[in-house]
Amino acid sequence: MPDLPPGRDWSDAEREMWEMLWEGPQANEWDDSFIMAVAMYVSHTFAVFSSQASAWHAQEARHLGDRLGLTPQGMAALGWQLPPSAPAPVVPLRGA
Repeated sequence: MPDLPPGRDWSDAEREMWEMLWEGPQANEWDDSFIMAVAMYVSHTFAVFSSQASAWHAQEARHLGDRLGLTPQGMAALGWQLPPSAPAPVVPLRGA
């Protein structure tokens, strides 16, 4: 996993998201040329979550998510598919 780019102080939550993204299945398709795009995605996403984002930040986070393959639409556009996950266990309804 690459280091977060220098130039600003990254919060613990941003560092956790960075690690989660680089450990996720989409990261198998990324190389070092994706570092800045992933960093911008983390930055814009946290600006949105903290209510400090402009509409531009929100739009950029959405576009980056698509281009990085982090959304269903982005994955489809890139031709990526995740392996099927295990089916959820069946839980009987109460009184049934």
